[in-house]
Amino acid sequence: MKAADRKRRFSALAEYGCVVCRNLGYGPTWPEIHHLCGHGYSGMGKRASDEHTIPLCPVHHRFSMQGAVAYHADPRKFEKRYGTQRELLEQVNRELNV
Repeated sequence: MKAADRKRRFSALAEYGCVVCRNLGYGPTWPEIHHLCGHGYSGMGKRASDEHTIPLCPVHHRFSMQGAVAYHADPRKFEKRYGTQRELLEQVNRELNV
């Protein structure tokens, strides 16, 4: 992905907000950019390409708090509760028209 495309995508993801918070009806929350893990997206010390990214707030990305599940704290529980990374990526791409 070219630098200009990366900048546009990440800017759109930041404006979109956390996809999980959005789906739960919490409104816009400031996200971090999550590069999808495993399942052919990354491996052997490499992270996924910038095209395979979704916006997650810190609570849903790294820090499980107040009953929320963070992806990096428990990927299986996260995907069971909120949907798979692929499903969330498809939703974000569809809603951003990319």
